[in-house]
Amino acid sequence: MKKVILYLLAAAILLVYAFHAKDSTQDKAIYVATNGNDQNNGTKSKPFRTLKKAASEARAGTTVYIKEGIYNERLIVRYSGTKLKPITFKAYNQGKVVLTGEDVKNLEEDTSLVNIDNKNHITISGLIIQDLTTKLTNGTVIGMYVTGSSSHITLENNVVRKIETHAEDGNAHGIAIYGTGRMKDIHIINNTIEDLKLGWSESLVLNGNIDGFNVENNVVRRNDNIGIDLIGHEGISNDPKADYVRNGIVKNNEVYEISSYGNPAYGEEYSAGGIYVDGGKSITINKNTIYNCDIGIEATSEHAKQYADKIQIKDNIVYNNHYSGISIGGYDENRGGTINSSITKNIIYRNDTKGLAGGQLLLQHDIKNNVIERNILTAGSSRIFIANYFSTNHENVLRRNVFHKEKGKTGLWVWKEEEFTSFHDFKLNSTSDTQSSYLDPMFENETNYDFRLKIESPAKKIIE
Repeated sequence: MKKVILYLLAAAILLVYAFHAKDSTQDKAIYVATNGNDQNNGTKSKPFRTLKKAASEARAGTTVYIKEGIYNERLIVRYSGTKLKPITFKAYNQGKVVLTGEDVKNLEEDTSLVNIDNKNHITISGLIIQDLTTKLTNGTVIGMYVTGSSSHITLENNVVRKIETHAEDGNAHGIAIYGTGRMKDIHIINNTIEDLKLGWSESLVLNGNIDGFNVENNVVRRNDNIGIDLIGHEGISNDPKADYVRNGIVKNNEVYEISSYGNPAYGEEYSAGGIYVDGGKSITINKNTIYNCDIGIEATSEHAKQYADKIQIKDNIVYNNHYSGISIGGYDENRGGTINSSITKNIIYRNDTKGLAGGQLLLQHDIKNNVIERNILTAGSSRIFIANYFSTNHENVLRRNVFHKEKGKTGLWVWKEEEFTSFHDFKLNSTSDTQSSYLDPMFENETNYDFRLKIESPAKKIIE
């Protein structure tokens, strides 16, 4: 009888232990609402009032649900999550949660509405971040800012808008990821970044020591400087040898109405890229749609003797951009260039809309060991297909490209500073392969920007 009692007691102890062990592994939920109170316990029925309070309580394994409303405060992430227990801040039940910077003060230094500094395994989801403005030259305003060695970060389904600098030499960012230490596993997905006044800075930027990222399914629009920027060699990283963005993908983004024209920092220059690799390495730019920007896609380095290296630009649709469709190489001989990269199977259609002689494909200073193949290029009003005004073009390969032949219109190719109106002469001088062609690709409906090829298109067998 004593053994049975001891056995039952031991079993009960094990059950209690198991219950508490299970309970300790359960994720925690915290709620925030505009009618809450920071003296509450943060439950659904008794939510906190401020994001500051929620962030101070959110440890590994916590999801902070933010109920619909306008929050006149910043969200500063205080703690890290873990791989199995991340920390998430998200809009509750897909409600309209607005973080506004209208009342944010002390803008003399860099100020962001969402700040993640040296934190790991963090997700920010479904927030609207807006209305942060400065007139000061020495203060940068930022919608969402991730810095230090923060890793395993996801920014998804957010809207960032109306982040503005009104200083002539000012700076602002929509989303800025700055790797001063080594960052990895950065995900920027399904965000909208719009209506920004950026000064010298960028809409969405990754800069410094960032190794491993994806920027996918975002909409970037109506901003007055670069859309998506991937930067190296600006002195951001604590390790100069690792001061560049690398090993990432930029995919399925829609980028439009990105122009520096009228931006006080740039005046009347059309120089803003929709997607820009400035010194990044091993990056794929795939299946993006870029239109009504200054330059559709650009890959180079602004720093002499540095390069955009191993950049794959493929399967993008690039049309109606002001200066050029796709550009590689430095804009003057004091810049770096582009090496070991490829431009493949892109639709490059009627760019150079402002007649600035950038053509459809702009090949600039210090480009070597690049492959340009299986693209379809349609000239704009300038009639320039390829614009290569530099002789510093070495060991680049052009093959199986299709140049759109239009009845009653001539084409113009510039190769190593020499102009050609004959496709045959251009082909010989550029050593394009025999399958490079000048013909009508027969788009399904180019008036509506449907660039699929008709069944009978002669271009199919060339580019596929």
